[in-house]
Amino acid sequence: MIVRVMGEGQYRVEDDVVEVLNQLDDQAAQAVEQGDEENLRRLLDLMASTVRERGGRLADDDLSASDLIIPPDDLSLEEAKELFSGEGLIPDLPVA
Repeated sequence: MIVRVMGEGQYRVEDDVVEVLNQLDDQAAQAVEQGDEENLRRLLDLMASTVRERGGRLADDDLSASDLIIPPDDLSLEEAKELFSGEGLIPDLPVA
């Protein structure tokens, strides 16, 4: 699966990383619901660092479509509310 870290680039990650990202996304959804912007930012940073540490960076000229997008960790609570659908910041995708 290909994950874009906004403002940084794309990474290829394995299914186990997607599982971790979905768990973090659930926590981020709770942070938004609770109005906890500090926790939201911490979780977004954790999502991005997980992708960086456990994924393989794609070349900048790679035009592959992103399956998931991690917003920047300076996303405000109001911006997060606008991005949220019923699925959270990261859509729930089936893990193969």
